[in-house]
Amino acid sequence: MKDDQHRFMSLLGQLPLRLTAEQAGWVLNCQAHDIPALISARLLKPLGNPAQNGAKHFATADVLETAKDRSWLVKVTNTISQHWQKQNSKKCRPVNGLQNGHSSFLELPARPKE
Repeated sequence: MKDDQHRFMSLLGQLPLRLTAEQAGWVLNCQAHDIPALISARLLKPLGNPAQNGAKHFATADVLETAKDRSWLVKVTNTISQHWQKQNSKKCRPVNGLQNGHSSFLELPARPKE
C-alpha cells in the first residue's frame, strides 16, 4: 500500500462518509480507471445522479458492506479482467489486413521476366 493510501485509510481512525472513485478503488484494491467498468456492470452505484463525465462519489458504508460478500468480489474481479481484455483486444486487432499501418505479410517486388 502506498504511503498516501495508508495515510488516507488511517485518517482519524475512520473513513470519510463519501468516497471518490480513487478512494473507492483504494478500498477495493483496484485502480480509479477500473471504477467506470464496475459502474457499467452495476456492481457499484454512485451517489445521486452524476453526469456521465462528472465526478462520482460512493457511500463508504455501501462499499464496505458489499465488499464483505465474496461472490460480489469475484464478480468485481471478473468484470475488471474482462473489461481490460476487451480494451486490449481492440488495440491489437488488425484493421483491413493491416496491423500498425503495415500489411501482415512482406510484399516483395515482382521478378522481372527474362
